[in-house]
Amino acid sequence: MICFRRAVVEDLVGFGATVHTCARNGTELSQRLQEWRDLGYNVTGSVCDVSVRAAREKLMEEVASLFHGKLNILISTVGTEITKPTVDITAEEYSIVMGTNFESTFHLTQLAHPLLKASGEGSIVFLSSIASLVAISAGSAYSASKAAMSQFTKNLACEWAKDNIRTNCVAPWVTKTEMPAVKKALEMESLMEGALARTPLGRFGEAEEVSSMITFLCLPAASYITGQVIGIDGGFSVNGFYP
Repeated sequence: MICFRRAVVEDLVGFGATVHTCARNGTELSQRLQEWRDLGYNVTGSVCDVSVRAAREKLMEEVASLFHGKLNILISTVGTEITKPTVDITAEEYSIVMGTNFESTFHLTQLAHPLLKASGEGSIVFLSSIASLVAISAGSAYSASKAAMSQFTKNLACEWAKDNIRTNCVAPWVTKTEMPAVKKALEMESLMEGALARTPLGRFGEAEEVSSMITFLCLPAASYITGQVIGIDGGFSVNGFYP
């Protein structure tokens, strides 16, 4: 299992893209960058906590310098989750979820706009969740933050079309990644059995199945696709009652 960010980076590099990524953990980022360099990948990176406004501003200054004021692709895969009943979510927890999942993406997109516009052909892809489309037990704050991202996608697609910037969003269901929260959830057998029973394809997704859609949306082959929230869920979201 690998994380979304790693899968996306490796997919894009495979199509010839020059990629700049970021992560909070400097040691892990350095190790990953060295692995990519050893493989001949054209990838650079910054240590950045995107939940912090000043850090986002510094990151985009670095990106602007690195890519000479132009950016063809912006991908946001940031996300955090606090799974609690609505009445138990504190003001601080609400702010953490909304700030990390939505505010950080909103602000990064604002900062990236002049770079995307300058490229002449920009593409934005957000990582949302199937929780933005249907009710699941992921916590109402998490679901609301992802729903905000999905609607943001639609508004940007219309607002920035004049700048030749496309905006799309992918909404995965349970996907096997190396994230601790995902690993913990996958170990909850009764919960996972119920989730699988509601998934027509009868299995959970792989990170590469999500990253391949993200990458496709960045390619010229997707040049007429914008404003879409695409479920990557094995049919989960369309399964009303089909025993």
